[in-house]
Amino acid sequence: MTSATNADDNASDGKPAPAKAPAKDPWELPDVSGLVVGVLGGTGDQGRGLAYRLARAGQQVVIGSRAAERAQKAAAELGHGVQGADNAECARRSDIVIVAVPWDGHAEILESLRAELTGKLVVDCVNPLGFDKQGAYPLTVEEGSAAQQAAALLPESRVTAAFHHLSAVLLQNPDVDEIDTDVMVLGESRADTDIVQALAARIPGMRGIFAGRLRNAHQVESLVANLISVNRRYKAHAGLRVTDV
Repeated sequence: MTSATNADDNASDGKPAPAKAPAKDPWELPDVSGLVVGVLGGTGDQGRGLAYRLARAGQQVVIGSRAAERAQKAAAELGHGVQGADNAECARRSDIVIVAVPWDGHAEILESLRAELTGKLVVDCVNPLGFDKQGAYPLTVEEGSAAQQAAALLPESRVTAAFHHLSAVLLQNPDVDEIDTDVMVLGESRADTDIVQALAARIPGMRGIFAGRLRNAHQVESLVANLISVNRRYKAHAGLRVTDV
């Protein structure tokens, strides 16, 4: 006589088979409104734009710079309660830290802030690009991408990648009420990428879309070179939309 399946055994014992947990709704995201967001490189165009949009949406924002005075001046110009500090203080005071520094200073700045970024959720939005007479092109990064370099340099931080494809011009324009774009979010932990998606969704018009693990960050960073070409040809500030999601 053949043996019964495990499910049959459970039934014969009077014990129901364990119910399978329902799939999590991908749009069920956490409330991030009470988190402090730090922006390293917050005096540059991309950093200023992100700081402005998040603060305008009601997020508490601290921008960082090598010089506290420079960050404080930029913060006063942005308004909406944005505060300025040196990079180390910015990292210490923040729950989420967005890295928006120039690529050529990326490794040095992150190495110098390893202690301050321990345990923090780090969002890398740096695009390693070069420029010549033919336009923008992606650079080769030894670790694979800027985000993977950040993860290697910050082993005790929770590194994600997002906010690569945003127009700094639109972000900083006070007459633009909504930013019509999706934000690709990459990372190793669903809990962390959910937080970053929720942060992106704080900005009107934006959605955060999970786009894979950090090993897929290279092509996301590189795509900015294509968008620069689009913008130059069509005199636009192009972003991305993911269809059927």
